[in-house]
Amino acid sequence: MNKVNVVVGQSGGPTAVINSSLYGVIKESFNNTDRIDKVYGMVNGIQGFIEDRYIDIRKEMSDEEIELLKTTPAAYLGSCRYKLPEEFSDSIYPAIFKKFSDLGIGYFIYIGGNDSMDTVHKLSVYAKKTNSSVRIIGIPKTIDNDLTHTDHSPGYGSAAKYVAATVRDIVMDASVYNAESVTIVELMGRHAGWITAASILARKFENDNPALIYLPENEFCLDEFVESVKKEVEKRNTVVVCVSEGIKDKEGKFICEYASESGTDNFGHKMLTGCGKYLENVVKDRLGIKVRSVELNVNQRCKEMLSSLTDINEAVMAGEFGVKACLDGQTGMMVSFKREDKNGYRIDCELTDCADVCNQEKEVPTDWILDSGKGVTQDFVEYVKPLIQGENIPVMEGGLPKYCYRK
Repeated sequence: MNKVNVVVGQSGGPTAVINSSLYGVIKESFNNTDRIDKVYGMVNGIQGFIEDRYIDIRKEMSDEEIELLKTTPAAYLGSCRYKLPEEFSDSIYPAIFKKFSDLGIGYFIYIGGNDSMDTVHKLSVYAKKTNSSVRIIGIPKTIDNDLTHTDHSPGYGSAAKYVAATVRDIVMDASVYNAESVTIVELMGRHAGWITAASILARKFENDNPALIYLPENEFCLDEFVESVKKEVEKRNTVVVCVSEGIKDKEGKFICEYASESGTDNFGHKMLTGCGKYLENVVKDRLGIKVRSVELNVNQRCKEMLSSLTDINEAVMAGEFGVKACLDGQTGMMVSFKREDKNGYRIDCELTDCADVCNQEKEVPTDWILDSGKGVTQDFVEYVKPLIQGENIPVMEGGLPKYCYRK
């Protein structure tokens, strides 16, 4: 049997464990030297590959560097937000597949979220149309946990752990003074509130802060919000509120757009930020009490030292399974997770057609959101708790974590 080469890339926003999946792809490829020769890494995803930017992993990385990938944040290979054309007549497709042929690529593995699965789907369709033998597989990645047809996505568990721990810290800090105050924490989440929902884990006891949690799945009413904050302040001096960046009113307008219009990215998505600051000013003006807003921003996706060991291990497993799927002749599929709870939490890998995943979004189920729209239920807590378990112990150097990075 002739050996073929693997090319692997990373795309979209990084997570704390996207490199763990890369590690899984590399190690499983190296474990199959009878069928796989070289492992190429696309530098800056499919866009970089189109521009002839790629590396030979065996030549570029030492064994120590490969091991460090498991506990290195960001995207080691670099990322991109590049949308392939809708029309297969576009010259970019034959150019990509010519590169596959020139490099002896038999397996294409792409680690990413919704838009990355769109790339996997389009390339696999083109491969079928042209009778190409290249196998194309997607590895899920997103802190937003909004990929469909999978119990959860690698990256979410670590983001949930970071949010829960950090919001708990904020709650502790906010409560030191015996004076009325409101703290508004803005968290990531465009249309799906999975990250913000995880803030409920910050509570140390029933009715603890965060007192109010707002997800983008429910319409947001500014007047009701102010009234709710007022009622909470009457119960306790210190009130912490968590809001998704994507909360919107009944007309579908994002609250962050009340202050300024948002730009869009290459996929036409609104670039959201600023709803926390806007709400801070509203509460200050209407209630006249001390209020501040905190935007956790990119730390939600790159805080490696607070990543979940469960998340790391599952990300590695997803990368390994992706290589096995290629070797089994699968293509156009995404690795997905199936949960088993009967004898304790366990995740099994399976495959889902990328056509059913790309450009779709999984929202928090309605029955996991309180009828008031100001929090989540115990069912959500039971869902998310297993995902944050286990502590990452990174390699340390000079008192700081040691990471793997391209020179």
